[in-house]
Amino acid sequence: MKSLGVEYLISASAVGSLKEEAKPLDMVVPDQFIDRTRNRVSTFFGQGIVAHIGFGEPVCGALAGLLCDAISSLTLTDVTLHRQGTYVCMEGPAFSTKAESDLYRSWGGTVIGMTNLPEAKLAREAEMAYATLALVTDYDCWHPEHDSVTVDLILSNLHHNAKNAQAVIQKAVRRISQSPPPSKAHHALKNAILTPIDKIPDATKDSLTLLLKKYL
Repeated sequence: MKSLGVEYLISASAVGSLKEEAKPLDMVVPDQFIDRTRNRVSTFFGQGIVAHIGFGEPVCGALAGLLCDAISSLTLTDVTLHRQGTYVCMEGPAFSTKAESDLYRSWGGTVIGMTNLPEAKLAREAEMAYATLALVTDYDCWHPEHDSVTVDLILSNLHHNAKNAQAVIQKAVRRISQSPPPSKAHHALKNAILTPIDKIPDATKDSLTLLLKKYL
């Protein structure tokens, strides 16, 4: 995506809900993440170069705001928009235990999924503005009625969410093309690279040219 010149990245993902008010078919645009992944590569750096991106605000606020406005401008039945929330990213592929689900709720988690980290970290290192459209399919296993949820119901919600997501992303892309929002993410590496440029191995420079070329 970086080689194609991508500057704005919207991720659409199916999630379980950790809060009663975030109902199946609702849309959440998270502003925070909790990373519970363990076995995934989450950085482009290493191999002779050290870089520490700022990640206190892991979502681009400008892009998230544009995404929320795109959702609000559409008439989507049975959908409530939640403009903020915390996305818990678990390792998978198994779902949570009930004890884990209860723990994530105690941490203030809003939704839970398996995909958005390290996406958000890699996007920030690649200086792309990143936001998530989280589509609730069902409640996570903490919910007392969780066991009554069927695979057919989840798939039905998933397909319904997919249609809504397509409409939202089309609207958002048009708005981005008309008025690209400024984003701090586009300069994320400016003060993040700690290794002196002349100390970075040539092979590493070559492999990271797409990320580093404007700083070399």
